[in-house]
Amino acid sequence: MKKTSSASKAASDKPVTELPERWQTLDHGIRVGRYIDREFLQLEYDRLWPKVWQAAARVDEIPQVNDFTTYDIGDQSVFLVRVDDDTIKAYHNVCPHRGTALAEGAGTFEHGNIICPFHGWRWDTQGENQYILSREEFRGGKLCNSDVALKSLNCEVFAGFVFINFDPDCIPFGDFIAPVRSLLEDLNIKEMRHYWWKSIPIPANWKVAQEAFFEGYHVPATHPQLEEAAARFIYGEKIEEEFNEFNHHNVDYETFPGGHGRFYAGRASNYQGNVKRFAVGKDPVDAMADRFQLLVDGMDAQVLQGDVDLLRSLRGKPIPEGSSLGGEYIRVLYEDAAARKRPMPKMTPELLSMWGGTIFIFPNLMVFPQAGNAMIYRVRPDAIDPDRCTFEILSTRSLPADTRGERAEVEFVTDGDDPDQVRQIPRQDLGNLKRIQKGLHSRSIRQVWLANHQEKIIQGMHKALDRYLVDE
Repeated sequence: MKKTSSASKAASDKPVTELPERWQTLDHGIRVGRYIDREFLQLEYDRLWPKVWQAAARVDEIPQVNDFTTYDIGDQSVFLVRVDDDTIKAYHNVCPHRGTALAEGAGTFEHGNIICPFHGWRWDTQGENQYILSREEFRGGKLCNSDVALKSLNCEVFAGFVFINFDPDCIPFGDFIAPVRSLLEDLNIKEMRHYWWKSIPIPANWKVAQEAFFEGYHVPATHPQLEEAAARFIYGEKIEEEFNEFNHHNVDYETFPGGHGRFYAGRASNYQGNVKRFAVGKDPVDAMADRFQLLVDGMDAQVLQGDVDLLRSLRGKPIPEGSSLGGEYIRVLYEDAAARKRPMPKMTPELLSMWGGTIFIFPNLMVFPQAGNAMIYRVRPDAIDPDRCTFEILSTRSLPADTRGERAEVEFVTDGDDPDQVRQIPRQDLGNLKRIQKGLHSRSIRQVWLANHQEKIIQGMHKALDRYLVDE
């Protein structure tokens, strides 16, 4: 979290009983100051990030004993280390001697020794001090190991994530995750392993960046290749009659206590074989596979090439009575996974409805499940600039029993508009964000307007944020 001066620290410690009008969450929208004001960013650093559970890593970033990775939020740095096969610990990334950061990036502490590169002080992975150079010169020769033990943070492993909390008196993790626990467990997110991971600098506020993915309402305008008929209607010369074939009409939204939420295919979706609108003049298998291929080519996450190849294997085969194209697709996916001993989600109607949907874990984590895959987004604010953030995309999938996963390593994107670095679908989404942030600075706008159904997760997120910012 960003440090404050003595004056601003004193101000941030004062009770906040009501936010000024420029920062308020409304019943029908959000005031724009929440996205563009440095003072609001500072309030988040003072009151949200020091108190909330946040996903600091995936377990496959530190698969072997003594592996470490770092996590930064604002100006606070943490490193996480695998102590043994069953234990991961999180420490403030600072040497208590002169303040040197003990870890950078990711790597392995050789022999389990955490050594300060400045003066060679040493700790083990349990945080216990093992060596102080010229110990006799400190505190009259009475400096104890306990005086300089590494400072740990609350740390919990769940669904393949490592969650941390800076607050020693924080809400128990079980209470925090309870509203979405069963969804993440039954979707088997803990079994997802690294495929690729990219970190992208974005010229937009962190909330703007993640809110773009809290709804399917944007798809026909932002991704016209995915809804061609709807896009033709939107971008047509004139709107002379109503058009009712938008995919977002098939989407339901749900908000949960604590700011979490999800959207899912509450009605029949193309993810489950409802492709009549796309199959005119086509074999239904080809229609569904061609649509999925757009997702593979445009994203290479959530839906992967192997999924499409299995779907195409159904071409020319009869659909048994009482089944459907979607049902047969699910059958071949699960039969293939069973043959390769690849972990899969439970096969229930509720979980199948999550394919192509999103689970939002407050405050800044999104999981997009699809069969045995999951795309994951994490968005972190800039330390000082409300108009910037870091947007991370992780493509993950479960692996067959005889396959050893790679250690997750991040690729830093230098140009989010470069098609060689970022595929088409994320480029389309991320391209909107800088335009949104620019528009939010207009003197003609005081608030953004929110649809009461399609954008209810955005509203729920801001209301949860307010509970951290405002004293009761």
